[in-house]
Amino acid sequence: MSNYNYSKQLTKSSKLLILLIIISIPFVSFLFKLFSMQIINGEHYRLQSQTISSQVSIIPAQRGEIFDRNANMPMVINTESFVVNVTPGEIPSNRYDTVISRLAKFLNISKSAIDKKIPRNMRKSYSAIQVKANVNFNTILNIAENKTDLPGVSWASKPIRNYLHTESLSHIVGYVGDITQDEWTVLYNQGYTKNSIVGKTGIEKQYDYLLQGKQGREISTIDVHGRIVSDKSKLEPPKMGDSLILTIDSRIQKLVEEALGQRVGASIVLKPSTGEVLAMVSYPYFDSNIFNSENSSIEYNRLINDPLKPLINRAVQLSYPPASTFKIVMSTAMLQEDAFPANKEIECKGRLFYGNHLFNCHVKYPGHGWLDLKNGFAQSCDVYYWTIGRDNLGIEKIASYAREFGFGQSSKIDLPNQVAGLVPTAEWKEKKYHEKWLGGDTMSVSIGQGYMEATPLQLANMVAMVSNEGVIYKPHLLKEIRDPVTNEVTKEIKREILTESTIDKAVWKQVQEIMRYTVTDGTPQYPMHNDVVQIACKTGTAEVDQYKDSWHSWLVAYAPYDAPPEDRICVVTIVEACNTWEWWAPYATNIIIQGIFANQTYEEAVKDLGFSYLTKNRGRME
Repeated sequence: MSNYNYSKQLTKSSKLLILLIIISIPFVSFLFKLFSMQIINGEHYRLQSQTISSQVSIIPAQRGEIFDRNANMPMVINTESFVVNVTPGEIPSNRYDTVISRLAKFLNISKSAIDKKIPRNMRKSYSAIQVKANVNFNTILNIAENKTDLPGVSWASKPIRNYLHTESLSHIVGYVGDITQDEWTVLYNQGYTKNSIVGKTGIEKQYDYLLQGKQGREISTIDVHGRIVSDKSKLEPPKMGDSLILTIDSRIQKLVEEALGQRVGASIVLKPSTGEVLAMVSYPYFDSNIFNSENSSIEYNRLINDPLKPLINRAVQLSYPPASTFKIVMSTAMLQEDAFPANKEIECKGRLFYGNHLFNCHVKYPGHGWLDLKNGFAQSCDVYYWTIGRDNLGIEKIASYAREFGFGQSSKIDLPNQVAGLVPTAEWKEKKYHEKWLGGDTMSVSIGQGYMEATPLQLANMVAMVSNEGVIYKPHLLKEIRDPVTNEVTKEIKREILTESTIDKAVWKQVQEIMRYTVTDGTPQYPMHNDVVQIACKTGTAEVDQYKDSWHSWLVAYAPYDAPPEDRICVVTIVEACNTWEWWAPYATNIIIQGIFANQTYEEAVKDLGFSYLTKNRGRME
């Protein structure tokens, strides 16, 4: 072979080799990449593939239902409602504004309200976005009839709360609403989503974690664009929230509601031997169902701006001067400290000069005359307790006993946002006002006035301590928790000691006796007279600066006086000074006690007590 031909053949072979190498490099690279993805990094990509190919849809759980103590009368149930969702990626881009505008008209909201929930950077997403909740069936029906003109629009069932017995139960049960950003920031790691419904007040808020239940999940297979690519999905069904049985007795609650009537104030019925709250009424109240309406924000603003503050539960969220009801604490302190003989008399001339100030007793000159403890308490003589407080006890001892009765601290009831009231001291006044404590301050506190403040529930606890002879059980509204399916009791709330006193038993007996003597021989003889049951009580009339010649009317009581503590109830009523003065608290309290122990309605109790003339032509005494 000639050199020329050999050289030509060699050149041709070299070209083939080079071409083979060029072709082999990408192939080898591909094999290496495939080996890397499947073997070296296979697990990583498999996990990534699963994440990309799975879409989780939340199925909301029904909230647990709430019942009264007999577990046969629901206070709140779930009613079927709907949410409307939009999957923006399913809407043709050139029709987006038209579809959203049309949907907004069906939902009776503005297009901008929907646009806020679906910003531009989400308009190609295939994830469903909730644009409105609490949509009624008729609206869903209209959307369904126009479905061909509303691509990407869907709906789902989402129950809402239906409060069957509103009025005075509104402060106890509370209401629910959409979770806020601040709430979600706190609760997101507990399974809550940005579409969750949460309790806002009352039992709904206090026990939201029990009522929420466990949401379900539907896991679907989707492509990289978020479109569902398989009809098969994994379903984890939701679990309904627990059923809550409250301590509230619906019959007693209604009785108390009617006895207080349309008067600004509060009334509580407490079982002293357990701490169970049988009734709790605060007026004015509100309708919890308004928060399910389309005008909920308008209604909320109306309630917020109402000068009578109907959203406030006056039983636990407002504190008042306890007035002469505080003389229960004063009498207990005097007896326990042996600060002044109970049978020694003090003269009341209707007024008392101290420094450059004149203090007037509620019975002005010539006053009550000479009084011992029993009659000083029964006649609610201010001069008697001014003298005891200023000259024989002093503010430190008074404050110490007040705290022993639970004043100035949380009552620990299972409701949110309760206030602690105030037990003033010389140190407190110095820090608060940079002023020295004066003897006149002690005199004011001695009759439950001045800086002293307490909630109606704290006064109920005070009476419970007298009834129990030294023990206050933690007040509570939850009686038991039940399984929503089987109705089996999963947890029963046991009584729990809140405060236990070291005061002598003999002292408690004396305090009980003077409280009973107040009914038979004291200022409330007529309004508190009762032939069905023996009552022990104390009145209170709190002076309020902003209301000229008007006072808060208090009555604290327990009954039966001659029964063991486990058979007794405590009742506390306050009627605020903003009402027409009628000294209604004693009458209301007696009607409540009569109705409970005679098993009577409000009308029957009023008639048997002889109070019909008070309510004639005035309905519920508005």
